[in-house]
Amino acid sequence: MSAQLNPAQREAIRYLDGPCLVIAGAGSGKTRVITQKIAHLISAGFSPQAIGAITFTNKAAQEMAERLGKMVKLPEGQRPLVSTFHSLGVQMLRRDGQSLGLKRNFSILDGDDSANILQQALGTTDRKVARAAQHRISLWKNALVDPDRAAADAKDGIEHGIARAYRDYAATLAAYQSVDFDDLIRLPVQLLREHAEVAQAWREKLRYLLVDEYQDTNACQYELLKLLVGPRAAFTAVGDDDQSIYGWRGATLENLNRLSTDYPGLKVVKLEQNYRSSVSILTAANRLIAHNPKLHEKRLWSEHGIGDPVQVVPCEHDEAEAESVVMRLQAHRFERRTKFSDYAILYRGNHQARTFEQVLRKEKIPYVLSGGQSFFERAEIRDLMAYLRLVANDDDDPAFIRAITTPKRGVGTTTLQALGTYAGERHVSMFAALFESGAEQRIGPRQLEPLREFGNFVNRIGWRAAKEPAAQVLDDLLKAIDYRSHLFATADDKVAAARWQNVSDFVDWLKKRAEEDGSTLVQLAQTVSLLSQLDRKDGEVDAVRLTTIHASKGLEFPHVFVVGCEEGLLPHHGGAAAAPSDDADDAAGAASAQTDAARIEEERRLMYVAVTRAQRSLTLTWCRERKRGREKYAQMPSRFLAEMELDARPKPGATVSADAAKARLAGLRELLTAGAGSRAR
Repeated sequence: MSAQLNPAQREAIRYLDGPCLVIAGAGSGKTRVITQKIAHLISAGFSPQAIGAITFTNKAAQEMAERLGKMVKLPEGQRPLVSTFHSLGVQMLRRDGQSLGLKRNFSILDGDDSANILQQALGTTDRKVARAAQHRISLWKNALVDPDRAAADAKDGIEHGIARAYRDYAATLAAYQSVDFDDLIRLPVQLLREHAEVAQAWREKLRYLLVDEYQDTNACQYELLKLLVGPRAAFTAVGDDDQSIYGWRGATLENLNRLSTDYPGLKVVKLEQNYRSSVSILTAANRLIAHNPKLHEKRLWSEHGIGDPVQVVPCEHDEAEAESVVMRLQAHRFERRTKFSDYAILYRGNHQARTFEQVLRKEKIPYVLSGGQSFFERAEIRDLMAYLRLVANDDDDPAFIRAITTPKRGVGTTTLQALGTYAGERHVSMFAALFESGAEQRIGPRQLEPLREFGNFVNRIGWRAAKEPAAQVLDDLLKAIDYRSHLFATADDKVAAARWQNVSDFVDWLKKRAEEDGSTLVQLAQTVSLLSQLDRKDGEVDAVRLTTIHASKGLEFPHVFVVGCEEGLLPHHGGAAAAPSDDADDAAGAASAQTDAARIEEERRLMYVAVTRAQRSLTLTWCRERKRGREKYAQMPSRFLAEMELDARPKPGATVSADAAKARLAGLRELLTAGAGSRAR
């Protein structure tokens, strides 16, 4: 083990005398440090089951568990806990949530289901208004602010309205015996604060904690960790203040500062050797991040050699930018004999991907899209999936709530709250509760009738789905709920037609799958919750990766193009307050409390993350003109290019126009064709 580690990594792994903070620069081998430290803890006498490693994404947890599995062979029941914050929260609430009045089989609502409830609470049909309120409520929950305090602290009428909706939303969730994503951290904090015996039991269960991506924690997650480690404070936090890019969703760098205050004996170890990038790339990254104030001073270095110089490419406009990037990518691949999967195109907002997708498709270059909306995340697909989930498992409360309210069938929130409260008292699902005679004492005959009518409909479909061909049952289901009419009644014709086409494509896919597998609709429906994972498996195909910078965090690629390096885009005009999506402005409004300086600092960290994804070559592009709607706007190069001491000025004749890029692409195609022909001979 020691031979593969540098001195700082060894120090971080071996230190067990108290709380430890590892400042891990980009590409400095932090996952190796965490897994090796777990192995060291086990060899030092810690029971493996008493060690917990917590990270932010399922992918990171899976990678960590796989690496650890290769190092330490243990039976499944004796392995350390490796999980996300949220899955740890689920475990805590499943085991001890009854202390807070939660039934053991409580439901977890996704963002879409939560937005539906909020739309009702706000009395609006405007999805953007509901999403903005959802973001504000999420920030309140992450800061441990309850509805009463939110109302008291509201700055204006809009915030006051959202605080009222927050109160109604919380009451609805309680009645449904459901929690949302943020509750999976907030409620465990409440549990440990209010029930000392539960807190002690969890401290005994997890005697040493390791926390990855510590700079991304919010106030609620910090409090959960503090309560879990207790006075013993046996933990290692691993993070990098230069890669904190989630301020818009409540993450706070203050948590790194608080560690030193709350734990005066904190040991700080810095990992500064980078194992990923060339010296040219690291020099640009170090120059850039030097413009931010430092919590912990560090400077990345590498033994990988100078490498290719960092390129800056000015382009006439966004179409020329896409043509130029694709042309350069193809030429580079032809010269270096690389794979498509060696390349990534990174951008600030999802809307930038469209132009690149068009050119890549035209050039027949395979690509995968990350950080955008998956097919299975579309509202119309989720609506249909709710019915299928309910057919497969009528105890699925979120599926029941979504299906019974989409399309609307005369069942309102008050009725569902009454049913949810009764189901919670009886410790049964809402679907089972609606058939019980006791429901008649709680819900009036007029309200109960559509509930039972729906329940009988689901039972009939379920009976047929287990016996009859899936294709016929699917067609009859869509016809019975009249989903097409619902789409055209709730959106304009063009949008509704596109959504109906998505539904038709999904249904055709299900029918084909049922026919190929010889499965009934029930058998298909039993795997429907896994369908979103079938949407794409990014790591398994040889394809160019298109991704937002936010979604690229934790990844690395031999060759990277960072596009749209312009003022107003990167840095974004809404700065760090803006979420990485086409709804950025909603999120920006919700987080406008951030100062301009703080926003620019977070945008600079975002650019730093983008630059440090590159291993061997890095190309940065900007446009002199960019289209927004039908208008064209003059653009200026990002200040970050100057901060990296890169020359962004267009040189005479060097700016890439669309015509020039197209001509070069055509020439390159001929070269590639000729090259392929000569190799074939």
